[in-house]
Amino acid sequence: MPPSETAPLLEVRRVSRAYPGVQALAAVDLSVAAGEVHALLGENGAGKSTLMKTIAGAVAPDAGVLLVDGVEVPLGSPAASSAAGIGIVYQELSLVPSLSVAENVVLGRLPRRRFGLVDWAGVHEAVVPALERVGLDVDPQRRVRDFGMAERQLIEIAKAVSANLRVLLLDEPTSALSDRESRRLFSVITDLVASGVAVVYVSHRLPEVLEIADRITVLRDGRHVATVPARGTTEAELARMMVGRDVGTHTAAATDARSARELRDDVVLRATGLGRLPRLKPFDLEVRAGEIVGVFGLVGAGRTRLARTLFGLEPPTEGTLELFGRPTVVRSPADAIAAGIGYVGEDRAAGLVYRMSVSANITLASLERTRRGPVLDFARERELAQRYVDELGIRVPAVDRLVDTLSGGNQQKVLLARWLCSQARILILDDPVRGIDVGAKEEVFRLVRQLATEGVAVLLLTSEIREARALGHRVLVMADGRIAAALPPEASEDEIMAAAGGVHG
Repeated sequence: MPPSETAPLLEVRRVSRAYPGVQALAAVDLSVAAGEVHALLGENGAGKSTLMKTIAGAVAPDAGVLLVDGVEVPLGSPAASSAAGIGIVYQELSLVPSLSVAENVVLGRLPRRRFGLVDWAGVHEAVVPALERVGLDVDPQRRVRDFGMAERQLIEIAKAVSANLRVLLLDEPTSALSDRESRRLFSVITDLVASGVAVVYVSHRLPEVLEIADRITVLRDGRHVATVPARGTTEAELARMMVGRDVGTHTAAATDARSARELRDDVVLRATGLGRLPRLKPFDLEVRAGEIVGVFGLVGAGRTRLARTLFGLEPPTEGTLELFGRPTVVRSPADAIAAGIGYVGEDRAAGLVYRMSVSANITLASLERTRRGPVLDFARERELAQRYVDELGIRVPAVDRLVDTLSGGNQQKVLLARWLCSQARILILDDPVRGIDVGAKEEVFRLVRQLATEGVAVLLLTSEIREARALGHRVLVMADGRIAAALPPEASEDEIMAAAGGVHG
């Protein structure tokens, strides 16, 4: 029987939540059956995270009802949600790296013996079955910091499984995983669903949503737009529901951008034998003004290390670098910024100062432009920031608002604004649309193309072949810490993947 025809295991009725100036949720309904994967889609700021946190008890709504198997669960109580069998895995994992796998899995629920001593034998009994259920064969005594993102994701799920799991909430679970690691996660989800667990799955990756989900609910501006079966629904239809309009493909727009102007001849970045051994092998690279160079590679291929080396976060151990025709030594980010390089890293949280305002974040790399003598001119700071907020269409009521109040897409635009403000002429973007929705992606890509037409040289690092081909004037493929191939954007996905897998010729 289809999930929509069975009695729901999880029900959310008429849930509303308002923040100052924002209606995050407006009378939203959601139902999920046992053994169903129900995807939750929407642009950044649509209300997905607020709804997930409400179900998990981390947010107390202004109105609404939450039921598990027909029994009402008190709202705003993580303990009550957990007792009802609800577990959540956030995009930013909540593990403690310095503790062992076992300690993390039973964190807050350590079994005790007499006199309050920890029952370590009981810990082992509780942890091993949970790890086995998620297919993770590791030593429970190892520290979490010893594991990669894929294993940490599974440890987080094991933590939920160990607590009588009935409903699993997954927030962007594949955003930091390779295709192979994502497949492993999908296998775990399939096994959990087969045992009767209900899964609510949040992702911006439409192809994987259509693959893994039974039904899909779309939110927009805090309101329920539609609930549709995954089978028979297309990516274009989902994007239209999310954004409220047709969303064009990256490929068409990029083709127009490439045919609209000729690239300039001047090489603004030339690396010769540049490397950071042993993990980043020496490479030669030239980037011209107004050129977008897509750099594609699988997880661990060396894309991020190349970016960090060019920006001085991991200074090169050999080779030379010329910027704007002059030999330049970049040993630190300060050197890179002074030379005209901007860098948006793959971890948005590491680039933003969340407890500072939007204006302070935008002008952070341009303090010379905002100071008057030895002190900052805050009026000038706000004036500069407002200019870029207007130019980039950053949605924020006022530039003095904290940057952590913005949606992911708008936070990403703040990072781009920072480098526009600094007047960087070379921009390194490492997975700049990771974790943001299809509408925000379109806006970010439009900004990247606009910068290129204005003469900015762009290195766009991505794990998505479609992005590299659609935006790049050429595509560099990395494998095993080296640039394995340079291909035209017209190259097939098979050719690019073969190069990424280390196939030569």
